[in-house]
Amino acid sequence: MTSTTGPTAEETPPAASGRKGSRRSPTPEERQRDAERSRKALCEAALDEFAEKGFAGARVQDIAARAGVNKQLINYYFGGKEGLYREIQRGWAEQETVFADPDLPLEEVAARYLEAGLADPRPARLLIWRGLTAESTADDTYDDATLGQDVANLRHAQERGEIAADLDPGFVRLALMGIILAPVVLSQTARQVTGLDPDSPEFQESYGEQLRRLIRHLGGTAAQSPQQTVTEPDEGSPR
Repeated sequence: MTSTTGPTAEETPPAASGRKGSRRSPTPEERQRDAERSRKALCEAALDEFAEKGFAGARVQDIAARAGVNKQLINYYFGGKEGLYREIQRGWAEQETVFADPDLPLEEVAARYLEAGLADPRPARLLIWRGLTAESTADDTYDDATLGQDVANLRHAQERGEIAADLDPGFVRLALMGIILAPVVLSQTARQVTGLDPDSPEFQESYGEQLRRLIRHLGGTAAQSPQQTVTEPDEGSPR
């Protein structure tokens, strides 16, 4: 069971020192590795707790217990629960840079977001909690910067002809977010509509393909099916 009276030997902050005759003090490199492991474990545990219970419902003790470290380390490394929440936001922003390349086709970017959301629905659930509870723990600076960059990327896609000129990029962003979040928010409905388990590879493939086709329609570039093709009549033929 995790102690609540202070960090363990492996979790002791760098400023602490052992008594004479105790086991060897860890080297700076070992301390750094321990710190990195503890920080990573806390971020993972916090993401689990926040996704399940929201910011207000998540307890510091539960996060620490899930991570297997002393709860004092949350204050030591992050300055408290809110700092830990913000750290998770920063981590998600770093992940986004991996697949949100503005030079990629819009359908590819959206498909990557969908794949990431289905692979790990916790960030989506955290976003839903924020929307439902209007929690003020979010980093507004981060949110504003992210929104501005996303809309700028969509304007770039619009200039490439991937979004029709009469569509507002901000509205397109909101609509695509809803589509990508839907399998997480409405998993039962998604299962009923598609007949597939939203957690299955088959669902991801099918839903991803439909998302790509929908985005092609945004720019009017979707290929017409034979039933949609309109043939102009020859001159002199009855109309």
